[in-house]
Amino acid sequence: MSSRLIAIAVDCRDADALAEFWREVLGYPPPDRWADSHGTTYVELKAPDRPSVLFQPVPEGKAGKNRLHLDVAPETVEQRDEVARLVTLGATLVDDPEDDRWVVLQDPEGNEFCVLPRRP
Repeated sequence: MSSRLIAIAVDCRDADALAEFWREVLGYPPPDRWADSHGTTYVELKAPDRPSVLFQPVPEGKAGKNRLHLDVAPETVEQRDEVARLVTLGATLVDDPEDDRWVVLQDPEGNEFCVLPRRP
């Protein structure tokens, strides 16, 4: 018996803006919005055969290094081209280690993520 990953939840200050950034990064369709029993509105990216990415608004900003981060890889372009595209969407370059295969970026709210080379 095991569990299945159904969603990646991201705490953020501006759920709409961060969902739009990640929608462009990942190529998801427009988001759904729904409210919980406390009146908090969540923004959710959903696509067939992919986990949902759920943006939940919180009052505080990011504090410290992520304990969990996303790794993405371009589907049709080379890694450097994808890094350039993500920077134009609002990502910030954090680290481009010469001896490693990944490039570290931050999303508009400072959450680190890595861009790896395209995979066959």
